Amino acid sequence: MKHLLIATLLAASPLTPALGADWNDPQEPFALYGNTYYVGVRGLSSVLITSPAGHILIDGGSPKSAVQIVQHIGQLGFKIADVKYILNSHEHFDHAGGIAELQRLSGATVLASVHGEQVLRTGATSKGDPQYTNLPPTQAPVAKTRAVKDGEIVKLGPLSVSAHYTPGHTQGGTSWTWRSSEGGKTAAMVYADSLNAISAGPFRYSASKTYPRARAELEKSIATVAAFDCDVLVSAHPEGSGLWERLAQQPTLGNAAFIDRNACRAYAGAARDRLASKLAAEAAQK
Repeated sequence: MKHLLIATLLAASPLTPALGADWNDPQEPFALYGNTYYVGVRGLSSVLITSPAGHILIDGGSPKSAVQIVQHIGQLGFKIADVKYILNSHEHFDHAGGIAELQRLSGATVLASVHGEQVLRTGATSKGDPQYTNLPPTQAPVAKTRAVKDGEIVKLGPLSVSAHYTPGHTQGGTSWTWRSSEGGKTAAMVYADSLNAISAGPFRYSASKTYPRARAELEKSIATVAAFDCDVLVSAHPEGSGLWERLAQQPTLGNAAFIDRNACRAYAGAARDRLASKLAAEAAQK
């Protein structure tokens, strides 16, 4: 079933790796800006925000990603045991599937939206998920979870990371923002959740009984991300934010290669176009 989901997502979205590629292909960790690092695998983002008081990790990839994420954290000179919070973008297995193991190894508290926390804690896939019929019915339940409110600020020593509910791709979608500094300059950092209008089976964004507000919530989420103060964008699937093209420029430009004030607006604009195409396709099926 997992392979069916992957095939479905690959066919539906240009933001995932090319057909035949493995989301868990290895990727060396690297600095993004200041105290923020990319520690994910090639097709699934995971970001580490560091401080002397402990670290914050965003997303855990798939169940197969956890071992690489731990290795990457160590390669950068940090310890998984010093991760105090693990934040989740959304509750699909490819972004949350590794969290149970990462939580076990770190003892961290796992934070997600109200809906996302319920799925992580119980391991049961929501029947309102737009991709419900193609998703595994369960995944490993996560220990030590807590729901955060929309707009809540997660604090750890000098770190402050804000939660922004961005549902629509799933019911529990959340994007995260914070600031990182280097060389006397501060950058507005964004980890943006998936904004893809992807569905499976009978689900329709134009009319769904299991998730009636799917379209309205996705439209609001797209507007939310477009309005972010945004210098450095990392999306849940790195291709969505052009991360590899920016990384290729890092040897020449340094970490300034990742700065693009238009990145969030462009990411949201592409999502808006995909939603329009999805709605047009649904209308044509009536």
